[in-house]
Amino acid sequence: LVGRARTGQGKTLAFVLPILESLVNGSTKGLRKTGYGRAPSVLVLLPTRELAKQVHEDFDVYGGAMGLSSCCLYGGAPYHSQEFKLKKGVDIVIGTPGRVKDHIERGNIDFTSLKFRVLDEADEMLRMGFVDDVELILGKVEDANKVQTLLFSATLPDWVKHIASKFLKPNKKTIDLVGNEKMKASTNVRHFVLPCSSTARAQVIPDVIRCYSSGGRTIIFTETKESASQLADVLPGARALHGDIQQSQREVTLSGFRSGKFMTLVATNVAARGLDINDVQLIIQCEPPRDVEAYIHRSGRTGRAGNSGVAVMLYDPRRSNVSKIERESGVKFEHISAPQPADIAKAVGVEAAETITQVSDSVIPVFKSAAQELLDASGLSAVELLSKALAKTAGYTEIKTRSLLGSLDNHVSVLLEAGKPIYTPSFAYGVLRRFVPEEKVESVQGMTLTADGKGAVFDVAVEDLDLFLSGQENAANVSIEVLKELPRLQEREQPRGRFGGGGRGGFGGGSRFSGGRGGGFSDRRNNRFSGGGRGGNNGRRW
Repeated sequence: LVGRARTGQGKTLAFVLPILESLVNGSTKGLRKTGYGRAPSVLVLLPTRELAKQVHEDFDVYGGAMGLSSCCLYGGAPYHSQEFKLKKGVDIVIGTPGRVKDHIERGNIDFTSLKFRVLDEADEMLRMGFVDDVELILGKVEDANKVQTLLFSATLPDWVKHIASKFLKPNKKTIDLVGNEKMKASTNVRHFVLPCSSTARAQVIPDVIRCYSSGGRTIIFTETKESASQLADVLPGARALHGDIQQSQREVTLSGFRSGKFMTLVATNVAARGLDINDVQLIIQCEPPRDVEAYIHRSGRTGRAGNSGVAVMLYDPRRSNVSKIERESGVKFEHISAPQPADIAKAVGVEAAETITQVSDSVIPVFKSAAQELLDASGLSAVELLSKALAKTAGYTEIKTRSLLGSLDNHVSVLLEAGKPIYTPSFAYGVLRRFVPEEKVESVQGMTLTADGKGAVFDVAVEDLDLFLSGQENAANVSIEVLKELPRLQEREQPRGRFGGGGRGGFGGGSRFSGGRGGGFSDRRNNRFSGGGRGGNNGRRW
């Protein structure tokens, strides 16, 4: 059987239950060896440790109730305990290709009694370099006519088709729940894209979580292990999950995330495939992934089992080709800017209001005279003073602007037009040098050309804006306009290997919260994100 389905549709249980039914009550009943030292009847191969453990849990729960035993083989765990279980005898073996191959070479696995073999996430095994291991393992089954092979894959690259033709029977069945439908990602997920420079991620991501997580769990995907660790360090309560973390700690991390001990997980692709975690409301991708399949699987960590979810992808307009992902995945992205002050205030204002209303009424007589004096002296209305109190309770002390293009704090995005087409960023810089001092031209951020070729968009520090606006009067046919929304911009393929954190070394710093289109917030009392710059995060945890 070759099966293909969108992520989150219940594929795992769809092969676990029929296999167990067949072993206990079906056509293979009586053919299965029993007793001490018995050889396994089922082999399931999966690309990652986490996915193998998850599938093992299903076999353990349902198979255990039917008197069937199983074991999970994966790297990073001791050989001895795995070897002991195999020699004692198991009905079902679940594992990653590398560790299963190791046990085969040690003579610990006997396939003579095998009735079922399953390849789950076959396309991911190709991407992770398990081609030779998988083919070696499948080739160890001497009488393949007695074995049913099930191959599941979200996509069908050439190697997966080769495996199907080489190791599956000619009369194999194909069940394709995706087919030629353009939409390959989950239909229960809203897909957003948000322009953001790498240096602004650490400031923007907390605001996105506040406004879009609906109080549920959030998974943030980065392209590198270093970026995952750096971002987890500056997000309060977040934990990192990637391949350099010891397996025992990875298991503790996943357990804590599932149980709600913390609500934000920062991960590399190790968590993108197959993990089924309840109440993941929000997925944030720090930049467009290298391939469309990765986007489909990452965004598929939310909106599972009929639930709804939100996927937000940050992108650098100068380097990213959002249209390619949109075109190849069938996703229709909704374009948004970084959260606006009103959005953030609405999200945190409720919490601040609850904090105030929970204060005992017994404090009123003590503070009433001070409150009356403040009201009389301030010249503000009671509502205005209460607004300031709510802001302070939520941790805000002033409003900051944030640009549309790079989501940079204390910057605005402007459009430059020169009365003629602008074909290159260097031409736009040349226009600016006619009426703006060189050091100010060098300070602009994110120079990006518009899709129609008539203009260029860039970010300017708020303190320099008047200089740019007044200077245009000294240059013929030149106009500079402060943008309220971004025009369509030229897109470029993201260069391979250009992944990582803010600045030159990691995620840049910033204030605890910051706002969006019209401005953001700065908290002088508690700097949640401080430091940053070229070397990464120098900040301290809130």
